[in-house]
Amino acid sequence: MTDLPWLDPHIRLFGTLDDDMYAAFREQLNQARKDVAHDQPLLLELTTSGGDAETARRMALDVTLCREREQRRIVFLGKSFVYSAGITVMAAFPVQDRCLTRDTELLIHERRLERTVQLSGALRSNLAVLRAAIAEIESGQRLEREGFRQLVAGSKMSVEHLLAKVLESDWYLCADEAKAEGLVSEVI
Repeated sequence: MTDLPWLDPHIRLFGTLDDDMYAAFREQLNQARKDVAHDQPLLLELTTSGGDAETARRMALDVTLCREREQRRIVFLGKSFVYSAGITVMAAFPVQDRCLTRDTELLIHERRLERTVQLSGALRSNLAVLRAAIAEIESGQRLEREGFRQLVAGSKMSVEHLLAKVLESDWYLCADEAKAEGLVSEVI
């Protein structure tokens, strides 16, 4: 991977994973697809404290589609901190195309939900409100497990080991630990 522009990535993303970051990502990806020869890898740099899980899933899907449909190699470079929803983006890259700078910290944890459920009126309608909230939680857990499977694919770690770590508490790990676990291929 020595041929990559480590100091001048094709796509640079910094901040909260939200609609603005997604728009910047799409704009930079489209430009890089035009500017960089098809046989050359694209380098995506990410520094994030996290953000919207669904936006991260959308970005990850776009990376996967670009890799698979266009047969483009895209390499992930995590810098300084890649937390929470940023892990979802990182998981879209195969392990051999994941790199971190030496100072990078990762944060892997369960999905979060903040919601107030208000019950009022007929009992039957209250049951519908509760069922909808439960369905949202179950869907979130399914998506979380799918993301965890994607994250550990090709690594030394099993999904069960990852779940044991994150169900115990938020899991912070440094770049060298991520490499030792096989979650990334290179620390630069």
